[in-house]
Amino acid sequence: MDLLLIRPFLNHPHHPNAFRVIFSMAKILIIYASKKGSTAEIAQAIAKELQTLGHHADVTDIATIPSPAGYAAVVIGGPMYMGHIDSRVGKFTKRYAGELAKLPVAGFVVCLAAASKDPEGMVWAEKALKKALTPVLPVAETIFAGKLDLENLSWLERWMIKKVNSPVGDFRDWAAIASWTRELPGKMNV
Repeated sequence: MDLLLIRPFLNHPHHPNAFRVIFSMAKILIIYASKKGSTAEIAQAIAKELQTLGHHADVTDIATIPSPAGYAAVVIGGPMYMGHIDSRVGKFTKRYAGELAKLPVAGFVVCLAAASKDPEGMVWAEKALKKALTPVLPVAETIFAGKLDLENLSWLERWMIKKVNSPVGDFRDWAAIASWTRELPGKMNV
């Protein structure tokens, strides 16, 4: 929380010399990589939840290569495909490692391992997230189930999904996303 302004509150009937302190909540950057839109929608939900808590939250596609300068905290998210997080997440954290080292950072990965409750897949996703965020040491990390819509896939992707017997559908748990987000300001100390 940043102290913006202290000014006399002269019209108060009981305390003519009282002061009013005006606070501004933290400015938080939510940056995401998304190929099919599921991660982008989760990033938007995170921003909306932070805004309901009184924070200023900007949501930005990682493709725009935004700088974390001017933000009090950063949330970074990306999808996991074929066992790897979108490479743009790692490129972003390495490019801005110096700036991110000075800020509280949280990270999330979106994958179907969370939908199938596959313990091995969850461990793999956790390791992939840590690798993508290196050298940044996040204050919070999580894995969210994603959405797989066959209609948005190429014929090759559909064939591969059927071969590996992947779950199909929208498995995003909006309540879990909101719950994790509500914990962020405390973990990020903003």
